[in-house]
Amino acid sequence: MKSLSKFFASVASKLSRGAKVRGGGPAPKTISWRTLFRESLEGVGARPSRLLITLAGTVLGIASLVATIGFAQTAGGQIAQQFDALAATRVTVEPGSAKAAGGKERATSKVPWDAVERVRDLAGVEHAALYAKVESVTKVETVQVNDPSAAAKSPPPVVAASPELLDTVNGKIGSGRFFDAGHDERHDRVVVLGKEAAERLGVNRVTGQPAIFIEDRAYTVIGILDSVGTRKSLLDSVIVPVSTARGELGLTAPNSLDIRIDVGAGEVVARQAPIALDPNAPDAFKVAAPSNANALREGVESDVNVLFLAIGIVALIGGGIGIASVTLMSVSERRGEIGLRRALGARTRDIARQFMIESVTTGVLGGLMGVVVGLFALIGVCLVQQWTPVLAPWAAPLGVAVGALVGLAAGSYPALKAARIEPVDALRDA
Repeated sequence: MKSLSKFFASVASKLSRGAKVRGGGPAPKTISWRTLFRESLEGVGARPSRLLITLAGTVLGIASLVATIGFAQTAGGQIAQQFDALAATRVTVEPGSAKAAGGKERATSKVPWDAVERVRDLAGVEHAALYAKVESVTKVETVQVNDPSAAAKSPPPVVAASPELLDTVNGKIGSGRFFDAGHDERHDRVVVLGKEAAERLGVNRVTGQPAIFIEDRAYTVIGILDSVGTRKSLLDSVIVPVSTARGELGLTAPNSLDIRIDVGAGEVVARQAPIALDPNAPDAFKVAAPSNANALREGVESDVNVLFLAIGIVALIGGGIGIASVTLMSVSERRGEIGLRRALGARTRDIARQFMIESVTTGVLGGLMGVVVGLFALIGVCLVQQWTPVLAPWAAPLGVAVGALVGLAAGSYPALKAARIEPVDALRDA
């Protein structure tokens, strides 16, 4: 150290006496890129502990970036693989409505009673069923016993449906059976109870042909509905054949036509079903069709990207500030080295390039480590959730490139500051 200080002092004294180390002397030799890279790598690796601390912010930022891309694409893949087929295969056609005098809604059309036959042959239609709420029913009970002391209970709702309803809503019967076309044609007084309605009415099996009373008329319970894919309200309802509801309970018109379709046929069926129901006024119906799975996937990816990219950007800003701070500190600590290099012929651009390469190298190291951390995070989450990890091939190179850009941006000011150090001042301070 003493000999190095004496050397710095002698060079400084020569410069102070007017020695032409630069300026009027011979043109300084250009330092090769190979030498610059070697010197930069030595500078980066000189203090490993400081390097690791400096890399922390960049690693977190790049890891967040890579994990964000992976999580968004994996979520999109999960939607594509596990997209709710029931919601994606359901089209509902209802009468249109308009506001009448007094602000009340009035129907502008009616779903025809033969709507199922009209849409059955449309491309993409698997099953179709009529559905209606029977509003006129006020009393549903299992026994006709009037107990004045008993607390009043609201009866379960009564709905009417065509025999195809079970397949249309992807329902499953827990006990007994669902009514068929024969029951509907004969106007049989039969019902199927949703499991919650059955519990309310105290019916737990159908082997003894139990009966319930709807408006004092006996209806035989032939089945108990255990689960449904859509129309969850059916589990708390009493379901009667639609023809029976027309003849016995005063049903005037169906509320809707439920259609189960092939995946991807929503747009076609939504366009053709109203025409099949009423070619003269197809616009009089209100159609609810499934949204495009791709649009939903893109929406989820966008939401995930916004959330995690914000976190990644904040971490990258912190990483860039860390690189800039450490590079500035390194410039201050290496003023003597910088002065010596300048005195030996290094140009300002060579000094700037050296520190820029150091900053970019630090950024690239942070990018590489961040990509690895992000990949492990993605794989770990996918293993826990039993997902299939999905990551675009450009995500890893993008992470490294972003790390390099962060290092480049963070090292610009320290490199310029190092290049402006005068050799005389630097060697005098050494």
